[in-house]
Amino acid sequence: MDFSDLGKMKEMMGQAKLMQEQMEKKLAATVVEASSGGGVVTVRMNGKKEVLRVKIEPTAMGSSASDLELLEDLIAAAVNEAGRRADEAMKSSVAGMMGGLGLPDLPGLG
Repeated sequence: MDFSDLGKMKEMMGQAKLMQEQMEKKLAATVVEASSGGGVVTVRMNGKKEVLRVKIEPTAMGSSASDLELLEDLIAAAVNEAGRRADEAMKSSVAGMMGGLGLPDLPGLG
């Protein structure tokens, strides 16, 4: 390995670090929303899968234990769907970034 190879490797590492920083910013800025129960429960989540907001319609508040169980199920469903949407948004974003590098297809990134 000569010094030009080391310089190329250092440049590639710098580009990789820059891409990682850009991806972190994009993850934080990407916001998805999902609802369940016909809009009774809505969850807003960022690309890092941090829940930003949970909105529950007042009509969801019941007085029986079965109402509470249903509400819990609706919250879980909305959070899970928001997580899937965040994954999809980030996969397409990563695919776009990687496509610009001219790299061969990498398993699990598309």
